[in-house]
Amino acid sequence: MTWFYSKNGQQLGPISDQELVNLSKNGGLSATDLVWKEGMPDWKPWREVSLLSSNPTPPNMPALPQSFDGNVMVRQPPMHVPAPLPPNIPSYLWQSIVATVLCCMPFGVVAIVYAAKVDSLIAVGDYVGAQSASDSAKIWVAVTVGIGLLIYFPMIILWIIGLSHIP
Repeated sequence: MTWFYSKNGQQLGPISDQELVNLSKNGGLSATDLVWKEGMPDWKPWREVSLLSSNPTPPNMPALPQSFDGNVMVRQPPMHVPAPLPPNIPSYLWQSIVATVLCCMPFGVVAIVYAAKVDSLIAVGDYVGAQSASDSAKIWVAVTVGIGLLIYFPMIILWIIGLSHIP
């Protein structure tokens, strides 16, 4: 089987399977050097191929750019990169609703408004905006709970010790 390989931006070959393996074992071919044989759609790093078919006519190697110091940079074939997963940004929606119902209505509504924005901002890919809305919702939930504790906690304590009568 006939292989072609690239060293320092230069296309070399054809060589046989055994010659390619020997070249690799002797250090003449590194795992990142590009190789090609018939049946392969593009050049691939040596570490990614198996020895299967042959043809002495490889596709043209892409032009390799020169770096500023004169060294040749080897261009790898494009690799499929999966789309990143959206970050896990909490919305604090249920916390906002509970804080609103149990504590203080006006402050909790502000928390609900910010919490409701989070999922829609994530859906359109605005992760910075979603994180900002999440942070604001968290702050307003804390404010709502804090105000609720400031208002209701003293009354509950007084009621428990019998100093106040809460209807």
